[in-house]
Amino acid sequence: MRIRATAAVSFGALALAGLAVPAAQAAPGDGGLGDVRITKVVVDGDNKVPVSTNAAKTISISVTATDDSGIKGAEHFSLKGPDYGFEMTGTPTCKKVNATTSTCTASVKVDPRTDYLSNENAGTWYVDAWIDANDGDFVWKEKAGHFYFQRLTKLTVNATPEPVKKGRTLTVTGSLTRANWETLKFGGYGAQPVQLQYMKKGSTKWSTVKTVRTSSTGGLKATVKATADGSYRFAYAGNSVTAAVTTAGDFVDVK
Repeated sequence: MRIRATAAVSFGALALAGLAVPAAQAAPGDGGLGDVRITKVVVDGDNKVPVSTNAAKTISISVTATDDSGIKGAEHFSLKGPDYGFEMTGTPTCKKVNATTSTCTASVKVDPRTDYLSNENAGTWYVDAWIDANDGDFVWKEKAGHFYFQRLTKLTVNATPEPVKKGRTLTVTGSLTRANWETLKFGGYGAQPVQLQYMKKGSTKWSTVKTVRTSSTGGLKATVKATADGSYRFAYAGNSVTAAVTTAGDFVDVK
């Protein structure tokens, strides 16, 4: 559960204190005992976590580690991000991959309606992990992996007129908005590059027609010559703080 920014640092210190070992074995930051290694960290499948304004989001974290004696277990994973962002998972469950390697998985629920998220929390977050081996070895690694904690986006498309005569101008409009965690509403996202894509009827491949930028309020407008029946859509690639999004296709009948 997320805590207020003013308390994040002290809570993190308490959490780490609960995992403390004798000073001879561990030091602040990366550390450990023996030859345990963390080999892979995956967050939500693709290391991207888009969060909306009106729904809780469960974040899943998987940490794969190896030791010649096998993996015994893991402590709660800590997630840290911009603007004092902090989350802590429940106790991980470890599943054997083979005799020496296991993947430990845990999750944490984030809710923008109750967790005091600020828009500045969006960006690159890091996973801190502590893994124990069967022979008493352990590894503690800060920034064992990273992911993008993103503001969810919405995108619309509308091609007019429908139907349209061949050779005439077709106007495609839309709007790009993204979650504002502070107001719990979606607002226009300006000055962003968005691709207008086309797929001819009977085809399965989309092609990019042109790239246009959103207005200051997130509005989109592009014009093309109507050539044949097909669908148009907008596609936004996203960035480290804002999720990618692509609309469904809007089919246009060309006479």
